[in-house]
Amino acid sequence: MKINWHSENMPNMHVNEKEEVTFLTYPAFEEMPEIVHGFSTRLGGVSEGIYSSMNLSFTRGDKEEAVKENYRRISSAMGFAMENIVTSDQTHTANVRRVTEEDRGNGITKPRPYKDVDGMITNVPGIVLATFYADCVPLYFVDPVQKAIGLSHSGWRGTVSKIGKITVEKMSEEYGTRPEELYAAVGPSICQKCYEVSEDVAEEFRRAFDPKHWNTLFYKKENGKYQLNLWEANRIVLLESGIPEDHISMPNLCTCCNPEFLFSHRASKGKRGNLGAFLGIR
Repeated sequence: MKINWHSENMPNMHVNEKEEVTFLTYPAFEEMPEIVHGFSTRLGGVSEGIYSSMNLSFTRGDKEEAVKENYRRISSAMGFAMENIVTSDQTHTANVRRVTEEDRGNGITKPRPYKDVDGMITNVPGIVLATFYADCVPLYFVDPVQKAIGLSHSGWRGTVSKIGKITVEKMSEEYGTRPEELYAAVGPSICQKCYEVSEDVAEEFRRAFDPKHWNTLFYKKENGKYQLNLWEANRIVLLESGIPEDHISMPNLCTCCNPEFLFSHRASKGKRGNLGAFLGIR
């Protein structure tokens, strides 16, 4: 399968195939043996139809037994046990929750006791954080000094609310993380070329970001709509949070440009499954 990377340079992510499951990883995190991480693709699961084949959502109409088998497969391929996953409850908030040992298995082997959580942080070895996507932006955070991690879901609302910055602040508060020691990655998501938004969304970004950034964040078209750059917006948020530029990995991979490889809400007109971002401490 040809993958449409948004760069003339080498891709910023590695495509891995293990146990017949295809997933993506970041070179920067691969250099950290204490970290397990990955981003799923559509390939290697058992789901059928619009969910084919690696769907990781229990709430979009897919068969529960198929989704559980998909979790078993993706966990085994990435190198962790599915019983160690802790899942988000995404509602486009900027709420970031500290995950403890008691949370192990939440959303997978037992019900979640929380709602409205789009970001999670932890320093508990063995736990694997999981958040879900089909165009929105995954944000990964690794603190190799304090041995803490964060994983946050940033759609346009989360980006305007700067959930990336909130995640960094929460890691600093809970674990003593210093932003200059953090490594971060922006995950596969919708690119500016594919992401048309209305005037009211563009206005939210005008309010949230310095005018010097507006030209790179969005441009207006003849139809009165705007093309919005969520990748750049989140990169700005990470830089404003104090993370060094050379510590930030960008995806160069659009979900909407690659609808056979990745689930995309826009490309499928909502008929789709979910991709998963995973991050844990070994």
